[in-house]
Amino acid sequence: MTLKRNVVLFIAASLDGYIADQDGGIDWLHEVEGDGSSGYNEFYDTIDTMISGRTTYEHVLQMMNNEYPHYDRKNIVMTSTATGNDSEIEFSNESVVSIVEKLRSESGKDIWVVGGSKLIATFMKENLIDKYIITTAPVLLGGGIPLFTNFPHKIKLKLTESKTYGQFVQNTYVRAQ
Repeated sequence: MTLKRNVVLFIAASLDGYIADQDGGIDWLHEVEGDGSSGYNEFYDTIDTMISGRTTYEHVLQMMNNEYPHYDRKNIVMTSTATGNDSEIEFSNESVVSIVEKLRSESGKDIWVVGGSKLIATFMKENLIDKYIITTAPVLLGGGIPLFTNFPHKIKLKLTESKTYGQFVQNTYVRAQ
């Protein structure tokens, strides 16, 4: 029996709901007192596939001095051109629905929707996210890139777990049935 691969949003946000400041920066996350990996390492062990938007992918490259840190996982970067210059990354302009259907037909671990907010909204519009793991930092940014934007319908969730990592609070929600 094959278990269904869950599509999981694992992301940090400010208390007022932003995933990055107005310049796209996330330095504010590193200013908060955490505890260990704040659940990241445990989560990372549960996934084998990552889907991100082009801007998020390029931001990670920039932060890591052009040394992409996730070659140990399958990576799909959503882009309008379906082209890129990294042979280890799959650049795609397919619909998220067809990508998720294809991935769910294969055996494997869970699938991480990395971001950004436009990609997250696309997954939410299609009701593809099974689990939301949101880590909240006690910072009010007052503006920036919002976590949730432009999804056209109500999505009912059920809180299944809540943890603290220093000053971070991590809540896990699943879609309510």
